[in-house]
Amino acid sequence: MFVGIDVGTSLVKAAAFDRGGRQLAVEARPVHLDVRRGAVEQEVREVYAAVVGVLLTLTGRLAEPVELAGLTGQGDGVWLVDAAGRPVRPALSWMDGRAHELVDRWLADGTFEAVFRRTGSAMFPGCPGPLLAWLDRHEPGALDAAAAAAYCKDVVFQRLTGAGRAVTDVSDASMPFLDPRSRSYDDEVVDLLGLGHRRGLLPAIGDPIATGEASGEGLPAGTPLANGPYDLPACALGAGVTAPGDGLLIVGTCLASLVATAELDLEGEPAGLYISTDRPGHWLRAMPAMVGTAALDWVLRTTGARHEELEDLLVASPPGSWGVRVLPYFAPSGERAPFVEPGLRAELYGVSLETRPADLVRATCEGIGYAARHCLEAAGLTGSLAVCGGGARSLAWTGLLADVLGRPLKVVEGEVGARGAVLAAAARYGIPLDTAAWTGPARVIEPDPDRAAYYAKGYEEHLRLLAAARERARHRAGPAAARLTGC
Repeated sequence: MFVGIDVGTSLVKAAAFDRGGRQLAVEARPVHLDVRRGAVEQEVREVYAAVVGVLLTLTGRLAEPVELAGLTGQGDGVWLVDAAGRPVRPALSWMDGRAHELVDRWLADGTFEAVFRRTGSAMFPGCPGPLLAWLDRHEPGALDAAAAAAYCKDVVFQRLTGAGRAVTDVSDASMPFLDPRSRSYDDEVVDLLGLGHRRGLLPAIGDPIATGEASGEGLPAGTPLANGPYDLPACALGAGVTAPGDGLLIVGTCLASLVATAELDLEGEPAGLYISTDRPGHWLRAMPAMVGTAALDWVLRTTGARHEELEDLLVASPPGSWGVRVLPYFAPSGERAPFVEPGLRAELYGVSLETRPADLVRATCEGIGYAARHCLEAAGLTGSLAVCGGGARSLAWTGLLADVLGRPLKVVEGEVGARGAVLAAAARYGIPLDTAAWTGPARVIEPDPDRAAYYAKGYEEHLRLLAAARERARHRAGPAAARLTGC
């Protein structure tokens, strides 16, 4: 039996698989997010206790011994720990917004672009660079007390194995300090962010990913365990997205578009990031947009509709939603992929007293589909496309996405991130597995040719409306915003 551990932002999960890749059981436990005035933090002890709890419950349900375990988890953020892996303060989540003024300043003075040109990483407030710089200014004592500024899965790995130091992998290190060519930290980037004196806090990079034996908490003592990659590349592995040009769309709270590539292009508009993988010379071009199911949640809540009604609501309104259009950029922090526009906000068009909840819901789903198409084009999608995440559970919405994207969708079900973590661990330990069997889609959704042609025109209109909305966002923010975006 193989176990995949996925330490998510709000939910910790562990899944068991047999040798053929069949998912046998899943255990999950929620973890709390402390959200207040732009700060988003998590208690590390609670997260680790949830990991141990789901592992004990899962392994207690199954008679077979655990042959191998793989670990993945949320990326970005800052998890400050001492030499023994104990937290020196609550973890700063990737959702934390306190460093936004630093990012704005770096956008204006050219630091943001300079970092992207060196690393392929477009920083945002919740990534380690801005968060560490914020801590250095406001909580230097916390950095002084820490031995490492680690990532979520690294802290869990250190505690599960009793490792003597925090160690990360090239995927987590990709934002924003890693040189994607040398696969090592770029000290010039560290200096650009004013963190040269904190260089020692960056965790060692295990390349290939680090391994260890479980010490007996949660997993039986001696169980082989591998650390990484983090959740986005783990999902790509779990969906079988490894060939250059192939892509994955994760329809979750945020909308993550990933395309496998063997080429680095650090020109063009700085946005998204290049995620290094276990294979040197291979990356994932990632566009993790803020658009996602959170936008749909807001519309459902505002119209008084329930999630259980989504299928019927999508069927009740025709393609084009009777002229209603939604630019679904509802995030308070604006958008970060495939462009960076902090002041962008959602806009609704064509709404009248005759507009029904079904029209608003369908228009929102269509808008999210257009945003996904924009991200996937920017990421360089040329091959097949897999889809997973909570939004992929809706047959009607998945069909709509296939039409809007104008391509077949390979729907991958189950715990895709945990599956990818196991595949990464098996590769690290040299355990042969039938990858095709492990990553095969549950079904393939084909686009309707007529609707796809209709939405191709709708996508061009979406881009036109978006360009105008971005211009208005810059105008509202004043001259400084125009400088940030190069206008």
